[in-house]
Amino acid sequence: MLWKGQKQSENVEDRRGMTVAGGIGVSGIGIVVIALVAMFFGVDPIELLQNVTTTNIPTTSSTAPVEHSAVEEEQRQFVSVVLADTEDAWHAIFRQMNLTYREPKLVLFTGAVESACGMAQTAVGPFYCPQDQKVYIDLDFYRELRDRFHAPGDFAQAYVIAHEVGHHVQNLLGVMPKVQEARQRADARDANALSVGLELQADCFAGVWAHHTNQTKHILEAGDLEEGLNAASAIGDDRLQRQTRGYVSPDSFTHGSSVQRVSWFKRGLANGDLRACDTFAAAQL
Repeated sequence: MLWKGQKQSENVEDRRGMTVAGGIGVSGIGIVVIALVAMFFGVDPIELLQNVTTTNIPTTSSTAPVEHSAVEEEQRQFVSVVLADTEDAWHAIFRQMNLTYREPKLVLFTGAVESACGMAQTAVGPFYCPQDQKVYIDLDFYRELRDRFHAPGDFAQAYVIAHEVGHHVQNLLGVMPKVQEARQRADARDANALSVGLELQADCFAGVWAHHTNQTKHILEAGDLEEGLNAASAIGDDRLQRQTRGYVSPDSFTHGSSVQRVSWFKRGLANGDLRACDTFAAAQL
């Protein structure tokens, strides 16, 4: 992926190395289950944190300047470039719809972070918080993506960011609030199905971003598309359930199967048309 030397976003909050003590002490479901949920992208881990039995502990944080290694600085630059690419793409797309795109913030953290959606640990994985319109990611997740999910590569990493920004787009378009409201009225099975539709649409939006960015900036190199598709496949509900449970339960899917995630990412990538991403009107996901 061609990204070095490109424009960087000013919307990155680097909180890596800042200590966050206290917050939410998780009991009941427990951090082990939350760690399993970390295998999935999206807002579900935050919903889980907000609904488990918790113990409130006074929170303190350190905002002292933190020095980063050359590798860590390069990671920040990469994330900043990808975020800038999403900004350029979505500004252009929203202008075509006579709408104004509001840029989200992206927060880098280490270990734990405090968001408007609650206190979250690294185990939650990358997530978007609609309450503060920020994307949160501990960059150690990229090592997990490479080593545990066998989905290496910079374009795979860019896909993670683009997926979470896709949730922000859903929030701006009013899709996310409507889905969340519908999920509260639905039974567990229907609520899961609505969540799947939300996540697959974010995958499609990530494909839309890739289409527009490559068309204008020619960022893709040989093997990049394979990296992105591999990442989408690696975090399918069916593959993750088979790895962790030994069996697959489709009714409990919250993000979609590997085939579905790849399919919807490819739909957005094919022509960059948002109209191709209406997962809620699709006869079959």
